[in-house]
Amino acid sequence: MEGGGRSGAAHAAGFVLVGGRSSRMECDKALLPAGPQTLAEQIAHSVRQAAGSVTLIGDPEKYASLGLPVIADAVKGRGPMGGIYTALLHSKEDWNLVVACDMPDLAPDFLHALIRAAGRSPQSCLVCEGPGGMEPLCAVYHRRLLPALESALEHKQLKMKDFVLQQNPERWPVADASALRNVNTPEEWRQEVA
Repeated sequence: MEGGGRSGAAHAAGFVLVGGRSSRMECDKALLPAGPQTLAEQIAHSVRQAAGSVTLIGDPEKYASLGLPVIADAVKGRGPMGGIYTALLHSKEDWNLVVACDMPDLAPDFLHALIRAAGRSPQSCLVCEGPGGMEPLCAVYHRRLLPALESALEHKQLKMKDFVLQQNPERWPVADASALRNVNTPEEWRQEVA
């Protein structure tokens, strides 16, 4: 594993999806200021600490200034599913931690525990499940899902929760709903930085 990973961890690559439209936020969520960093940088830092590496999935021109590796979507306009497909397509690891760029409370220890649980799982994906249900954009995906993702993309079956359910995922219970909280609106962001 690349530098920064913890000894004894299951091998996993880390990815942050930054390509969303952010329509309710009215600006790019990934580039919102989070202290001295952007929100994407803050989350990428947690992912790198947990997985030992981090790559953004999104527009390289838009996010190059962040100084992080960025890969463009392999299939344009397919939302989060296209981002996950791109991550697995480019990954050199079997297991891949994939998180959204709008979850400011994801801590490295939490993500590290998620990766370790995936390494012990017989399933092809391990997905966080909080009080509000499954969160497919805080999950660990095995590369063996590539054919299923490719088929879903070809048939434009793009609902992540439907896809994940079809894969018989291992659900990882998260009792504290705030751990999976995401920010979607200017009001939610104002509360975050207040």
